[in-house]
Amino acid sequence: MGNFFTQIEEELVADEKLSEQAKNNSIGNFKFGFEDMFQKKLIERMDSNLDIFTKIMDDKSFGDVVKEWMLYKVYNRLNVIQSE
Repeated sequence: MGNFFTQIEEELVADEKLSEQAKNNSIGNFKFGFEDMFQKKLIERMDSNLDIFTKIMDDKSFGDVVKEWMLYKVYNRLNVIQSE
């Protein structure tokens, strides 16, 4: 399961559009673009781990926790990258 999230995180961090948004916005504003991209990456990886994908989609509170956790990880990583 960890590998599933790591792959999604790496794809999100590598996304140039998200990188620009992280650099130019507060996390509150960044969240809007992030959520769309997170959903897209989740769907792209659905086949690699159907169980976790289904849990994220069917269990709203679990899905929200995962999304929030990933939001902070990606935002913080992108802002560290930008400031170096």
